[in-house]
Amino acid sequence: KQPEGKRCIQADDDLKSMFVGTVMRKIKSRTWKKQRYFRLQEDCMTIWYKSKKTGNAHSTFSVGDVEAVREGHQSEVLLSIADEFPPDRCFTLVFRGRRGNLDLVAESAGEAQSWIKGIRKLIDNLENMGQREKLDQWICDWFKRADKNRDGQMNFKEVRDLLKMMNVDMNEHHALRLFTMADKSQSGTLGDDEFVLFYKMLTQREDVLRVFQEYSGDGQKLTLQDLKDFLREEQLHEDGVQQYALKLIERYEPSDTAKMWQAMTFDGFLMYLSSSEGSISNPTMVDLYQDMTQPLCHYFISSSHNTYLLEDQIRGHSSVEGYIRALKRGCRCVEVDCWDGPNGEPIVYHGHTFTSKIFFKDVVTVLGNYAFKASQYPVILSIENHCSIEQQKVMAQHLTQILGDKLLKSPLDGKIPIGLPSPEDLKGKILLKGKKIGGLENSMNGVVDDPLMGEVSDEEETAEIDDDHHRNDSIRRRKSKQRLSKELSDCVVYCKSVHFSSFKHSQIHSKFYEISSFTESKARKHIREAGAEFVLHNARQLSRVYPSGLRTDSSNFNPQDMWNAGCQIVALNFQTAGVEMDLNDGLFSQNGHCGYVLKPTFMRNTDERFDPENPQNRDGYKPLSLSVQVISGQQLPKVNIKEGSIIDPLVRVEIHGVPLDQAKQETRYIDNNGFNPVWYDMLQFTIHVPELALVRFVVEDYDKTSKNDFVGQFTLPFTCIQPGYRHIHLLSKDGTSIPPSSLFVHVRITKLT
Repeated sequence: KQPEGKRCIQADDDLKSMFVGTVMRKIKSRTWKKQRYFRLQEDCMTIWYKSKKTGNAHSTFSVGDVEAVREGHQSEVLLSIADEFPPDRCFTLVFRGRRGNLDLVAESAGEAQSWIKGIRKLIDNLENMGQREKLDQWICDWFKRADKNRDGQMNFKEVRDLLKMMNVDMNEHHALRLFTMADKSQSGTLGDDEFVLFYKMLTQREDVLRVFQEYSGDGQKLTLQDLKDFLREEQLHEDGVQQYALKLIERYEPSDTAKMWQAMTFDGFLMYLSSSEGSISNPTMVDLYQDMTQPLCHYFISSSHNTYLLEDQIRGHSSVEGYIRALKRGCRCVEVDCWDGPNGEPIVYHGHTFTSKIFFKDVVTVLGNYAFKASQYPVILSIENHCSIEQQKVMAQHLTQILGDKLLKSPLDGKIPIGLPSPEDLKGKILLKGKKIGGLENSMNGVVDDPLMGEVSDEEETAEIDDDHHRNDSIRRRKSKQRLSKELSDCVVYCKSVHFSSFKHSQIHSKFYEISSFTESKARKHIREAGAEFVLHNARQLSRVYPSGLRTDSSNFNPQDMWNAGCQIVALNFQTAGVEMDLNDGLFSQNGHCGYVLKPTFMRNTDERFDPENPQNRDGYKPLSLSVQVISGQQLPKVNIKEGSIIDPLVRVEIHGVPLDQAKQETRYIDNNGFNPVWYDMLQFTIHVPELALVRFVVEDYDKTSKNDFVGQFTLPFTCIQPGYRHIHLLSKDGTSIPPSSLFVHVRITKLT
C-alpha cells in the first residue's frame, strides 16, 4: 500500500508544490535576510530546509510543532521590513511553547499562498487524527530519527538504540523475541510497518487488560451488558448508560464484526480509555457550560502582568509577541506601561529599567487583531499611565481610531448603570482600566470640573514600591498628583482605578465600577486579617492582585491564595513556566478556555460569610474524600539528554485550595523505566472546599543526590474530575501537550459523613 504521505500529496496542488520545494528568504532582522531551500518530506509531517551554499547542513521541524501560520506582516520582524517586501509574499510560522517564530518571504504571492494553505491543511489533518493515528505517527517519527542510513530498515542494534532514545529499558532477550516475531519478511531488519507492530507488542497494556478481563464474560470481548456494568460500577455513569455504551462502541471499536454484535474488543476498550471521554477531565465542562450573564465581578478572569515582557523585569525584551501569546492562551486582562516617547508617540516598557521599548500604537493594533481569537468575551486593557497630557491625548486617539467599535466608550444602554454588566453583555468589547476624572454618573450628565484635564492621585506603583521597602530614588521620584487628559479619562467606563483605604470605607463609599489593585503581600495581609470581608468586597466589585516589585526575575506568586478570597484579576507573568502558571492554566482549562470562570455561589452572595481560613463555618459545608490509585505511566519523555539515561519516575498528586486543603502525596519511584512504569499506589485526600480546589498531577525523575527533575504535569479543577479508570494526558513545563505521554489512574470521590 502507498504510504499515507504519498496519497495526501497526490491529491493536493499546494502540498505538491511544497513537496517539490521552494526557495524563500528567512528573515531575522532588517539586515539578516538569507535564502533557504524549503521542502516538505514524504511523511507529510516534516519540513526540511537548508542553506543554498553550505554542504550537507540542514534543519527540520515537524508540522506538529507549528501552532499557527500568520499571513502578511504579522510579526515585529516582518513589520520592520514592510517597506521592502509586500505583505502577500510574507508569512510567519508560530511554534508551540517558547520556540521563536520563523519569518519567511516567498518569491511570489502564489508560492506564499501554497505554503500558507498547505501548512494549515497539514495542521488540520493532525488535529483530526484519533489517538491511534497519533500514536502511529509518533512511532514513525522516532523510526525516521533513528534510521541513520535512511534505507527504511532497522536491524536489532538500531532498534535497541532507538528504544533507549524512547526511554525504554528493555530486557534484551524479551526484545529479541518480539523483534523476530515482528520481522514478518524474515530479513533480519524491520521496515516502518513492522516496527509499528514490534512497538505495539512491546507496549501491551497489562494494566488495562486486567480491567477488561474483570468485566469480560469470555475474556475476548465486552458484550453491551458487560460494558454497561463497567460504565455503571467503575465510571459511575447513571443516566442513559445504554445510549452511552452504544455511542462508545460506534466511536471507538475498530472491528466491524464487533460493532455488528454491539460488543467491544480490547482494542476498542483501550481506544475509549485513551480518548477525551476516557480522560480525567469531564468533556462537558471543558466546553462552555457556565452562566455568562452574571456581573463581571462574579468571575475569575485570566490575567497577565506586564504583558509586554518576554523575559525578566529589568533587562528583558519588550515585544508585541507577549500580547499575542497571552491572548491566544485565553488571557482576558493584559497590561501596558505607557511613557512619553519620541516624536509625540507614547511607548511601552518597564519604566526606569533597561527593558527594550515598543510603540503603544503597535500594542493597540495587536490587541485589535488578537483580542477575540481565543474567546469572544471581553478583554480588559489595564493601563499604567506615566505620560504627559499631550501624549495621553495621542493614546486616546490610537485607542479610538484603531479599535473603533471594539472599544467600549460609554455604558451599554446609554443609561446610568446600577451594576457591572456581564461577560455576555460585553462580548467582543475591549474595556479600558485606568484613572478617571469624576464618576461614571458625572460623565453621563456631562459634568466635569475642568473641561481639559483633572487631577488624580497616582497610587499604584507607589504602593508597590513602599510595600517592598525599595529605597531606589530614581523610582521614588513620583508626583503624588497626576494630570489626566479628559480624552483618555472618557475611555474608562466600568473599570475606574481607585486607591483602596479599607473594607469598611469601600462598603460605604465604593461604586461598583471602581477597582483597586493590591500587591501580593498586601492581598495576603488582608486575607489573613479579614478574609471574609475581602470575599464580600469581591462579591461587589473587582480587585486586581499583581506580583511584588521584588520579583525582578518575573517569577510568580501562588494565585490560589488570591482566588480563595474571590479576587478576580490575579495578574501573573505568563512568560514564566512553573506551578503558578500550571494552576492558572488548570483553572481556566474549563468553560471553553474562554478566560472567565464563574465563582462558587458562596463567594457571590453578599448575605453569606465565607472565610477561606475557616471554611468549616460556612452553610452547606460538605467535605469530600478523594482517593487516587496511580496505576501506571506510558512513554514518559526523557528529561536528561545524556546517552543511556533512563528516568526513575514517581508521581506526586497535589491539592491546591483553601489552606486546610493544601496537601501533597507521592508514589514510590520505579527504577529505570520511563516507558511503562507500574505503581498501583493509593493516595488519599480530604477536600473541605471542593469548589475552589485544583488537583495537580506531577511526574518527576527521582534523584537521590539532588532535586528531582520535572517530567510532565496536568492540572484541573476538582469539580471537573471524572471518576473511575482514567488517563491523564501530560503537559510539558510550558503547558504544551507531549503525546503520547500519559498516566493511568483510578479515581473515587465519596462524601465524608
